[in-house]
Amino acid sequence: MTHEPSAVTGADLIDWGHRPGPQFRDLLARANAARGQGLGLVRIRQLLEADLPPPPPEPLALHAPGAIPLHVSIRAEDADEQHNVDKVIATMTEVLRTPTVEAGAVMPDACPAGPLGTIPVGGVVAARGAIHPGMHSADICCSVMITDLGDVDPKAALDAAQAITHFGTGGRDEGNRLTVSPDLMDQFRANPFLKGNRIMHAAQAHMGTQGDGNHFLFIGRSRATGRVAMVTHHGSRGPGSLLYKGGLEVAEQFRKALSPDTLAQNAWIPADTAEGRDYWQALQVIRRWTKANHTALHQAVVERLRADPGERFWNEHNFVFRRGDLYYHGKGATPAWDDYAEDATGLTLIPLNMAEPVLMVRGRDAGHALGFSPHGAGRNYSRSEHRRRMGAVTPAQMLAAETAGLDIRFHAGAVDASELPSSYKRAGAVMDQIRDYGLADVVDCIDPYGCIMAGDIAPHWKAKRKRG
Repeated sequence: MTHEPSAVTGADLIDWGHRPGPQFRDLLARANAARGQGLGLVRIRQLLEADLPPPPPEPLALHAPGAIPLHVSIRAEDADEQHNVDKVIATMTEVLRTPTVEAGAVMPDACPAGPLGTIPVGGVVAARGAIHPGMHSADICCSVMITDLGDVDPKAALDAAQAITHFGTGGRDEGNRLTVSPDLMDQFRANPFLKGNRIMHAAQAHMGTQGDGNHFLFIGRSRATGRVAMVTHHGSRGPGSLLYKGGLEVAEQFRKALSPDTLAQNAWIPADTAEGRDYWQALQVIRRWTKANHTALHQAVVERLRADPGERFWNEHNFVFRRGDLYYHGKGATPAWDDYAEDATGLTLIPLNMAEPVLMVRGRDAGHALGFSPHGAGRNYSRSEHRRRMGAVTPAQMLAAETAGLDIRFHAGAVDASELPSSYKRAGAVMDQIRDYGLADVVDCIDPYGCIMAGDIAPHWKAKRKRG
């Protein structure tokens, strides 16, 4: 004769098909109350069947190659550009196999940004009911802001900006930090993705910082008004990078359950889940932080100059935008419709390179571009390839030849040649394609006086340490 155990255990529940979780305590209490009343395990299992989780869905299949439309707004001028375009098309073809994706587009400044199947810079992907952290990149809300500084001396403006801004890795030292509003910090605390100590610290320490790479602070003069303007380019720094990491981890869990064949970099968080709602709200908080980061630097320069500022606006070009049930992921692509956000002005900015104007444009919301325009000039080949092609020419010589008459400064004092104009696509070609593909209308050009460039070089204190 087989004797049944006196109590139901968690192992029993798992054997019956229940999934471990907070509900286990209640299930065990009910099961063992029934056991105490003399019911057998078969009958108890039947009583709990109504609480069984639904069966896992069938894995979502990848789209067939070429099944999802790809809208191409880019053309090649030479063999390098054709090679670049070919790689962009190849990687976007793989991206568009992701089950949630309904359309894709590439801008005139598109260039690859990772292994095959990774959304390129200058890529746009529309997904239904899904947020793909890997498609907005670690530099969430990378963006540009402009302030009309008025009739000020451009050199004085650049000097003031250099004294105030902060480039390089890490944040500002304690005692030299810019204020983050308590309301904004409360929004971090209220969000499951943003409330950790590390991300909260970064939100405070990185305020008023611009990072490295292709981020810059630009001073120029408006052709339309003759007034001096300041443009900053950077993203959400440490807070955005940490949110990106957390988003990828959650998306990966959904990928394993929903579509294991999807590439890891294209994993998604379903928008209608608690995680999806929390992540969407976290993106909006990071957007507010990034806008505050730009604004803090602009306002500090205005106050230092005692300027009489005019118009100020901004736009992001690494972000996720929602239109109905579709989530538009722009990686290095600028939204080109008037009401993409509550603070949208109808105008956006497209910087080209340090020796060319920053374009002020009004987007055309072109359907063939999924409503986007370029974010800049883009590259035809990597930083290392650009350095290789320099040959015996030094970075200083190249800087002098490519930026004659301009005041160009690098934050650590040494020239990063991979950020010079020759490392980017020809600005005139990008402007021509913006016009020819009907992506945006140029309403003003901010001609360069000079800029402070971040670059990818080691800070001077690291170089000193190595020499020592």
